[in-house]
Amino acid sequence: MDFDTLKEWFTIENIMTLINEYRLLGPLPGILLPMLEAFLPFLPLVLFVMANANAFGLWLGFLFSWIGACAGAVLVFLFFRKFGQQRFLRFLHRHPAVEKLMKWVEEHGFGPIFLLLCFPFTPSAVVNIVAGLSNVSIAQYMLAVIAGKMVMIFTISFVGYDLKALITQPVRTIVVTVVIFLLWFVGKRIEVRLNRSANREHSRG
Repeated sequence: MDFDTLKEWFTIENIMTLINEYRLLGPLPGILLPMLEAFLPFLPLVLFVMANANAFGLWLGFLFSWIGACAGAVLVFLFFRKFGQQRFLRFLHRHPAVEKLMKWVEEHGFGPIFLLLCFPFTPSAVVNIVAGLSNVSIAQYMLAVIAGKMVMIFTISFVGYDLKALITQPVRTIVVTVVIFLLWFVGKRIEVRLNRSANREHSRG
């Protein structure tokens, strides 16, 4: 099977069929598919999330997709945090685009990671790798991933579960926008506290 044939296979119907075939495994297929996308970014996360919402219902589908996507992102981050300084990965640090993004992430912490992960077509694999190579704290990164993926995956689940609601019930769209802002605001407040704690520990050291 070549790459083009593989891409054509990925439809909501085929993914739902795959999930239903492994129903005996419970939520495991719904969690593993989004997790796998973190390691293989050419896989269609949007279709996985929509299929989960249709196969398991809006809330359970969202939950399984969210758990899988967050787990995959954290595993990629931890891999590059641990092995990013090894010789076989050191070339990444010298790439101008990676170096620039690393500096931006280190200077702003939670904000840029959260915003990038809120959008479904952001290359989240690049964000995870750059965050792992940077000096951003694990706490800041995990907070941004949990909040950002929540916004992004809920939005996709909502759209995939009931596409007509965006037109017939615009209030729901406004609610999603308000939730994004609130999560960003709360995340920034938590980031300030984390930075204060880190500075206090550094001063004591």
